[in-house]
Amino acid sequence: MREWTLLFWTSLAVIVPVIITLWCSAQRSKRKTHMKDFFRKSKHGWRYTDLFNKPTYCCVCSQHILQGAFCDCCSVCADEQCLQRADRSLACKEIMAPSGPDGAVQHRWVRGNVPLASYCAVCKQQCGTQPKLCDSRCVWCQTTVHDDCMESLADADRCSLGEFRSLIIPPHYLYRVNKLRRRHPDEYSKLASSCGSGWTPMLVLANTRSGNNMGEALLGEFRSLLNPVQVFDLSEISPSKALQLCTLLPPGSVRVLVCGGDGTVGWVLDAIDTMKLKGQDQFIPRVTILPLGTGNDLSNTLGWGAGYAGEIPVEQVLRNIVDAEVVKMDRWKVQVASKGLYFRKPKVLSMNNYFSVGPDALMALNFHAHREKTPSFFSSRIINKAVYFLYGTKDCLVQECKDLDKRIELELDGERVALPSLEGIIVCNIGYWGGGCRLWRGMGDEPCPPTRLDDGLLEVVGVFGSFHCAQIQVNLANPVRLGQAHTVRLVLKSSKMPMQVDGEPWAQGPCTITITHKTQALMLYHSTEQTDDDDDESSASETESPTPHDSTNDMQPPHFL
Repeated sequence: MREWTLLFWTSLAVIVPVIITLWCSAQRSKRKTHMKDFFRKSKHGWRYTDLFNKPTYCCVCSQHILQGAFCDCCSVCADEQCLQRADRSLACKEIMAPSGPDGAVQHRWVRGNVPLASYCAVCKQQCGTQPKLCDSRCVWCQTTVHDDCMESLADADRCSLGEFRSLIIPPHYLYRVNKLRRRHPDEYSKLASSCGSGWTPMLVLANTRSGNNMGEALLGEFRSLLNPVQVFDLSEISPSKALQLCTLLPPGSVRVLVCGGDGTVGWVLDAIDTMKLKGQDQFIPRVTILPLGTGNDLSNTLGWGAGYAGEIPVEQVLRNIVDAEVVKMDRWKVQVASKGLYFRKPKVLSMNNYFSVGPDALMALNFHAHREKTPSFFSSRIINKAVYFLYGTKDCLVQECKDLDKRIELELDGERVALPSLEGIIVCNIGYWGGGCRLWRGMGDEPCPPTRLDDGLLEVVGVFGSFHCAQIQVNLANPVRLGQAHTVRLVLKSSKMPMQVDGEPWAQGPCTITITHKTQALMLYHSTEQTDDDDDESSASETESPTPHDSTNDMQPPHFL
């Protein structure tokens, strides 16, 4: 009898925790599904968090909360019990609304949870220092004010939209556009006068899958500073659809910030080319970059850095965009006609950065294949570069691309070029390659013509293998300079070779590749102030910079608009 009793209690001790665990898991899944459905129907941009990173108070019950939800548009916070009540009683930012009786935008105050290091607009003392729900912030102009100072605030009913008014699409502008009977660019220009002089509204297009997966956090920060209608998640909407908002804004005034890698930038520029095909040339925006990818060579060339990891606040990013200059950038058409497939149309690709055949394309191809299998593993920029290094080390031993000069023919502007014993050929449009390496600059005693973004010329170089690529990246060697040309033609006579265009790789059999000029894109260039530490690199950086400078070559400087 005692054995049966012991067996019963032992079984109960095992089964009960399992049942409780399964029940809790089911409840958690049910709750998660309910919350997701609730967030989808809400007018707020709710984001659930298990732990707030600073002292936070519920905007409904005023109690301190550790976990709950916050709106990334208006920053309203609520615990789970008060979430539905907050959704009903607290309004979010209105993307479209009429202006006040005097034509001005009204403040939209949210009480409590003001940003750290905020200062009152009236008394200039720090806000949000008391351990309770206190003080207020305007979700449009970001003004903060103490509860006791609210009555003393000058122009309490008039909101200036703050420091970034030139980038924000005011809700009253969209309201008036919606009321227009005649949708015409001239009408948009008239309405723009109410938004102030120098108004250059900006759209934000973010790829949440790029680089260190910072895209989602950046989307929230931009929604809090701008009109949420200006901010798009490219995992939910295509660039072509997002850019249609440009056709509701004054022609030639729109800027587009692309948060992602070089591939995302190319995706957006292709969508802009589609706008041109639709006859929407006058609405073409100026494009700038917040680099989230692994290589970010185009961003580096345009002065926006080799990668963004939150080292500067989003507010400073917006200030840099306001001060940026407009330059033209060549875009190229890459035609790949496979040998023997005469009835199949050639594959046509767009190129902004570079085309290559050889070891660097092989590394990109191996990296791409493994990332497709386990995408979660490649969520860090450091891990991505480490994997590239491993594949480069492997190719140094295997040398899969050797004897390239025997398998390929190169023509520059119709003239055949004799090739040395190479393993790779790189055709560049920009000054950087391989994650921040300058390929085209002075080699020995012979100066090289400077690269330009808008000169209609491509720079063509060769490499001897993966080890040679590594030496080039650490400035221990130079590539083989093959020449500059307006048109580049490569003929792969035999076997398969790895190729890539702007980091998109594939394995290609015998074919003819023709690279010709396609169009020009309007980009924003950020010129950082030079410091003493940069003096020793000034001569090298001048050859890659798209800014005008003196040159003995008959090269046209880029056209600032």
